[in-house]
Amino acid sequence: SGGHRVPRSAVQLLAPVGDPEKVICVGLNYRDHCVEQDVKVPKEPIIFSKFPSAIIGPFDDIVHPEDSTEVDWEVELAAVMGKKGRHIQEASAMEHVVGFMVANDVSARDWQKRNGRQWLLSKTFDTFCPLGPALVTKEAVTDVHNLRISCSVNGRVMQDSSTEQLIFRLPSLIAWVSRFVTLVPG
Repeated sequence: SGGHRVPRSAVQLLAPVGDPEKVICVGLNYRDHCVEQDVKVPKEPIIFSKFPSAIIGPFDDIVHPEDSTEVDWEVELAAVMGKKGRHIQEASAMEHVVGFMVANDVSARDWQKRNGRQWLLSKTFDTFCPLGPALVTKEAVTDVHNLRISCSVNGRVMQDSSTEQLIFRLPSLIAWVSRFVTLVPG
C-alpha cells in the first residue's frame, strides 16, 4: 500500500538465507569467465564451499583480511533448495529449488594460489559471501538460464554477463552434487 514505508537508509537488509547447513559453490562455470581467466572449460563441475560465517547482507561491508593482498569478487546466481534430496535425478532437480538470489563470491586470490592450491580458505573468509537483497521464487523466473548478472564495485561495472554462459546448467549441477551430499532446504 505504500503506507508503511521506511527509508532504505534507516534499515539494514540481511541476507535472505542466514544460516544454511551448506553453501555449495561451483567454480569456473561461466564460459566467458573461463575465457577471461584464460583457463580450459572444465569437463566436470569444480565444487567448493563457503562456511555460513561468510554470509552477510547484500550491502554489508566485506572485511578485507589482513592475510590477503588480492581480494577479488564475482557475481553469481544462487539457487536455494526448498526440498531435501539425495541422488536427485536431473529431470526432477528443479522441483527441489524454492528460488534464486544474487550471491557475491569474494575470494582471496593469493590464498587460492597457496596452501596446495585448494580453494576453501581463499573463498570462505568471514564476510566473503554477500547474499540478496531478495530471494525470488522459481515461479517468478521465466528462464533461469537467461538472466542478466552484473557486478559493480564502487559504482563501476566490473562484470556484465548472463546465465546463458553457464557451462553446467542448474538441473545437472543439482544432480551432480546430490550424488555426494544430501541437499537440504536453505
